[in-house]
Amino acid sequence: MTTWTIETASVLDTGVDEVMREYFSEMGRRVLGRSVTSEELREVLTKDPHRDLSPPGGAFLIARSEEGDFLGCAGVRLMGGTAGTAELKRMYVRPAGRGAGVGRGLLLAVEETARRLGATRIVCETNTQLIEARALYSRHGYQETEPYEGHGKADHWFAKALQTERGDRLAS
Repeated sequence: MTTWTIETASVLDTGVDEVMREYFSEMGRRVLGRSVTSEELREVLTKDPHRDLSPPGGAFLIARSEEGDFLGCAGVRLMGGTAGTAELKRMYVRPAGRGAGVGRGLLLAVEETARRLGATRIVCETNTQLIEARALYSRHGYQETEPYEGHGKADHWFAKALQTERGDRLAS
């Protein structure tokens, strides 16, 4: 793979539901050790829908190869009741995009989007089995923190103060 781009997309775009099924299927295999049933997928999306990864309080980003193939996605949303805090959601890189910097690119794009939404801090949750995600967050300045009100089967929570273009820390 040579090049890829990241762009904002609607969570209602064609193909997003398919990608979310793929994302949850992989999470099921890696976190639960089994496939996720259609009923479980419906339950997860009812409990924590991805429709709020849309303006004005959120965004959904996709990475595509130069041929237009979907390589990964990530969402960000402002957290209600937590002033200035954004949450990284639905970070997923397909196998074809792994090892090519797509995850790093998506993470940096999410942070920039969170700043544009007015966030001074970003949080995310993940699971012990997602070693690559935990390593990515740590490499990019995320610190393990206390649990916050998330929606998944997380056992690791991370937070990072966002910085301005000049490098000033916005929050700690």
